Amino acid sequence: MEGFLVSKTLFAACELGVFDFLLASERPMSAAQVAAGLGTDVDGMERLLSACAGLELLGTQAAGGEVLYSNTDMSRMYLSRSSPRSLFHSVEYYSKTVYLCWNYLTDAVREGKNQYEKAFGLPSEDLFEALYRSDDEMIKFMQLMNSTWNVCGRDVMTAFDLSPFKTIYDLGGCSGALAKQCVRAYPQSSVTIFDLPKVVSTCREHFVSPTDERIFFHEGDFFKDLLPEADLYILARILHDWTDECCVELLSRVHQSCKPGGGVLLVEALLNEDNSGPLTAQLYSLNMLVQTEGRERKASEYSALLTTAGFANVETGSVECVPILVTHLNAFLSRSCVM
Repeated sequence: MEGFLVSKTLFAACELGVFDFLLASERPMSAAQVAAGLGTDVDGMERLLSACAGLELLGTQAAGGEVLYSNTDMSRMYLSRSSPRSLFHSVEYYSKTVYLCWNYLTDAVREGKNQYEKAFGLPSEDLFEALYRSDDEMIKFMQLMNSTWNVCGRDVMTAFDLSPFKTIYDLGGCSGALAKQCVRAYPQSSVTIFDLPKVVSTCREHFVSPTDERIFFHEGDFFKDLLPEADLYILARILHDWTDECCVELLSRVHQSCKPGGGVLLVEALLNEDNSGPLTAQLYSLNMLVQTEGRERKASEYSALLTTAGFANVETGSVECVPILVTHLNAFLSRSCVM
C-alpha cells in the first residue's frame, strides 16, 4: 500500500540533487548544509534525508549533536549523475512520465489500453508519437534507455557468443548505448542503429559521436521500410511494446531480410510459464498496459512468435542486472531456418 512513498522519496532526492550535492561536497553534511546548498526548507530536507537513510540510500554519522549524511556506495554508483553507471535519468523518467501514467492504472485495466490521453492530453493511436511527444520527452526516453544499457548492456551482449555475426542491425537502437557495448565486446563486428529519423538525428547530436567507430545509422520505420540485409538483428526491449500480431509482422520482416544462417537476438523480461512471477516482469507487464500496446511474455510465447515468423533453433539465456531495480533480462538467440 505504501510502496509509492518509497518511490517518490527516491524521485524527490534525485530531482533535488541530493546525491550529486553530497558527492561534490566530498564530506558528510548536515541537513541544514544540504538545504542551504540546494535552496530548500531545512525541516523538509531533514525529513527527506532521514527517509533516504532509512532506505539505505544514504549513510549517517553523529557529530557535535547533529546527524551528518553521506552517499552510500550504491547511491554514489547509481544515483549521482556523473557516474558512468548512473540511473539518474531512469529515475527522472519514472518520476515525470511513468508515475503519471500509473495514476490511471485502474482505467487501463478497465479499458485495456494505454493512458497517454488522460495523463498528457494526447491521442495515443501512434504509440511513438505519444512517447516522443516533444523533443524534450524524446531525449528523456533516450536517456532512460541509455542509462539502462550502460549498466547491463555488456552482460546482455555477452549472454551468447555473437562473434560469428559481423554485420549487425540494432532495430529501434534508440540512444546507441547497446550498440556501443556490442562493438566493444566484438571488435570485428559493426552495428547499425536503425530508428526513426528524429531519433537518429538526436542520437547523433547527443549520444553517439563520430569517434564511436563501427557504429552506423539507418533512418527508417521497421514496420514500413525495407530492412537491409544483415547477419544479426537485435530487438532489445522492443517486442514488449507491441501486440502479438505486430510482433509476428516485424519478426517476419526480419526473417525475410536476414542473411542465410543469420539470426535475431531478442532481449526481454520473461514471465514464468505458470504466471507465478517474477514480480519485476509482472509489474513491467502492467506498465506495458499503461504505456504501450504490448505486454511481457513467457519464453514459450516468444518461441511461438519466432517460429511463426520462420525462425528456428531458439536458445535462451538470462542476465541479472541493475541491482537497484532488481531487474532480470532474458535473451533469445534464434537463427534463421534458411541455411
